[in-house]
Amino acid sequence: MDEAALIRAAQSGDQDAFEHLVRNYDQSVLRLAMNLLRSPEDAYDVYQEAFLRVFRSLHTFRFDCNFNTWLYRIVTNLCLDHLRKKKVRKTESTVVDTEEGPLDRLDSVPEQRASSDPQRALLSSELRGRIEQALSGMTARERLVFEMRHYQGMRLRAIGESLGTSEEAAKNCLFRATQKMRTALGEFV
Repeated sequence: MDEAALIRAAQSGDQDAFEHLVRNYDQSVLRLAMNLLRSPEDAYDVYQEAFLRVFRSLHTFRFDCNFNTWLYRIVTNLCLDHLRKKKVRKTESTVVDTEEGPLDRLDSVPEQRASSDPQRALLSSELRGRIEQALSGMTARERLVFEMRHYQGMRLRAIGESLGTSEEAAKNCLFRATQKMRTALGEFV
């Protein structure tokens, strides 16, 4: 059964067809949410909410765009809403004050892959920090576009459709995000 037939069957109330659609997209939805939110708990919440919204609004899907574009728009909007809410309420910091000064608790988590080479571990830690710094310095939209392009491998047209904007606007946003990443990475580039 092709995707359009699955969607029509699910719109008619066929639970098996809806479950098949979920299975087709569940990993990509979870991966997108995980990359955007950086928290497994938050990603699972968005994942569940996204498919709940799809279930409730599937009858409104009119085949004007690809199903995955429509689904990713739902997911990205939920992620953006979640990021906005998270920005409003203060979350617990990983930085604690010690007698020696501020200490990031994440620095004490050992890196398994680079543990045999201290120099590699240091470079890996520095690179990870710079990437995180660059991502946190981006606007929510820039980060979203950057991650959809580079982590999800989506084309600019699909990103634009997912965000309800033009391909050109997505391209401009990606350019700004890439410039910020290049600046943050400095000599690593």
